[in-house]
Amino acid sequence: MNRALPVVRLRVPTDEDALTWHRLFDHPDVMEFHGGRSAEVSVYEELTARQRRHDAERGFCFWTMLDGEGRAIGFTGAQPWPQDWGPTGEIEIGWRLGREFWGQGYATAAARMTLERLRAAGVPSVVAMVLADNRRSIEVTRRLDMRLAEVFTLPNSRREAHCYRLDL
Repeated sequence: MNRALPVVRLRVPTDEDALTWHRLFDHPDVMEFHGGRSAEVSVYEELTARQRRHDAERGFCFWTMLDGEGRAIGFTGAQPWPQDWGPTGEIEIGWRLGREFWGQGYATAAARMTLERLRAAGVPSVVAMVLADNRRSIEVTRRLDMRLAEVFTLPNSRREAHCYRLDL
């Protein structure tokens, strides 16, 4: 069954979004595939500042995701793959939602908007790095028509990660 996707908007993150992201992601389910626990507020302060720079320099970043009522519910967007292993030099698409917003189609709707913006910015392809046991994010990659391109073993944890790819 194809259900209608919810209304979402994307905006460049503000200083205040650092606190909002910290609050939204301070849940063990949200952080299960991102280190297990929420980062300190200072990490989100640096992240939101970096995303503003990315948007100014590249025309894309991890944008704050807003629902139809204008509430911040997470982020989605893209940035260069930050590690020295894996798909180095590639643009990675990603998303993260507050737990209360899971299962409603927000990640898929926002990721589709991200793909449109990346095409407009001239990005030729994207990757999504997803831990092999993160079935929710794998489902989002499928809804985006991404294909499994490579499998990696994470150097720090020895967990398996899938690299999904989509030509734009």
